[in-house]
Amino acid sequence: MKTATTPSPIAEANSPPLFHTVFEGSPQAANLIARINDFLHGELATLAAERGIDHEHSPDRETLRKVWQRSHALGFYGMTLPPQMGGTPLSVLDHVLIKEAIYASGSPFSPHVLGELSGPPRVGALARQATPYHMEHFIAPVARAEKAICFALTEVEAGSDAGALQTHAVRDGDEFVINGRKRFISGSPFADFAVLMVTTSPEPKQREISAFFVDLMQAGVHVESGYKTMAGQSHTGDIVLENVRVPAANLIGAQGRGLALALGRINVNRLLHCPAMVGLASAALRDARDYACQRRQFGRTIGEFQAVQHMLADMATDLAAARALMMATARQIDAGGEARAEASMTKLFCSEAGFRIADKAVQIHGGEGIVQGRRVEFLFRMLRMYRVLTGTSEIQRNTIARELLDVTGDAQR
Repeated sequence: MKTATTPSPIAEANSPPLFHTVFEGSPQAANLIARINDFLHGELATLAAERGIDHEHSPDRETLRKVWQRSHALGFYGMTLPPQMGGTPLSVLDHVLIKEAIYASGSPFSPHVLGELSGPPRVGALARQATPYHMEHFIAPVARAEKAICFALTEVEAGSDAGALQTHAVRDGDEFVINGRKRFISGSPFADFAVLMVTTSPEPKQREISAFFVDLMQAGVHVESGYKTMAGQSHTGDIVLENVRVPAANLIGAQGRGLALALGRINVNRLLHCPAMVGLASAALRDARDYACQRRQFGRTIGEFQAVQHMLADMATDLAAARALMMATARQIDAGGEARAEASMTKLFCSEAGFRIADKAVQIHGGEGIVQGRRVEFLFRMLRMYRVLTGTSEIQRNTIARELLDVTGDAQR
C-alpha cells in the first residue's frame, strides 16, 4: 500500500531525495528502478571510475558492448520491446518513471542502460512491419545486445522538414543503390546497422520516403564522427553512402511508407524523450541544493540567503510542473488517447523548464558552476541541447497551435 511518506525511488546514491513523495508507478516499476539504481551506482560506477568515463569522456565501443550485454543479462536492456519479443509489459507511465530515474542518477551510462541510442528502443516499433528475414538478421541481434543500430533521418536540408530528403535509393534488379549523406545521427559512431530513411521517387520534387535496414559495415558506407556536440560527447556522427547496394529485402514495410513508419509512434516517442530532461534537471536541482547547504559565505551557508532560497524554490516548482505534465500525458496515452498536442506541450515545457533549472543551478554554484568538470556545467550544456533535439521548441509550438486551431475548425464545421 502506498503512503504519503513513501520516498520516491529517484535519488542519487549519496544524496537525499529532493522531496518525500508518493511513487505513482506500479510495484513492478519501483522494483526495476531499485535494481537499475543498484546497477548504475554499483557495477557501472566502478566501470566508469576504472576507465576514466564521465560526461566529457565517452566510452568506447568495446566498453559499451559490455554494458549492453550486462544490462541484457539483468533484464533491463530489452524491457521496452513488445512482450512477444521478450519485453516487460509496462505502462507508458512506468516507462516514463523508469527512464526518469535512470537519468536522475547522473550516471554517464544513463543513455545506454536501456540502449536508447543504439538498442531495442530503436527497433521495437518495427516488429509489426518486420519480415522473418528482418527479425533474424537485424532486430533479433539488436534485441540480444549482439549488435547496435541507429535511426538515420536527418540531413543538412532535412531537419524539421523531415520529408525533404536528398539521400536517394534507385532500384536495380533485386537491389537498391543508395547515395547520400545523413547528418547528426545519434548512436552512429558505435552502430552496426541503421534504419535509413531515403527518397525512392524518380522525380526530385516528389516526396516518396522509404525505410531500409542498412549494414554500416558494408562497402560504400562510412561513418564520420570526428565532431562533438556542445555537451562534449561523441555519440553523434554522419553516415556517408556511396553507391551502396542494399537487397530489396531490406525494405521495411511498403515502398513510400517510410515517413509514416518513422512518425507512426511520434507522440509516444516525443513523450519518452522528456524523462531524460526531467531526470537531468532533477540532478541539477539536487546538486544546487547540496551545494547551497555546504558552501559558506559571510559566516553561514549560502542556502540561508533568501536570494538563493528563491532560486531553489523556482527550480523545484519548474521541476514539479514538468513532471506533472509528463505524467499526465503518459496517463492519457495509457488510457488510449492520441495526445498529439499534449506530447508536444510536454516536450516544449520539459526542455524549456529543464534549461531554466540548469541555468539557476550554475548561478547558485557561482564560479564553480562555470568550470568544466562540474556536473552542473555539463547539465547546463546538455539541457540547452534538448531545446533543439527531437524537435525544436518552435516545431512543438507549431504542433500545439495546429491542434488547437484544428479543434476550433472542427467545432465550427
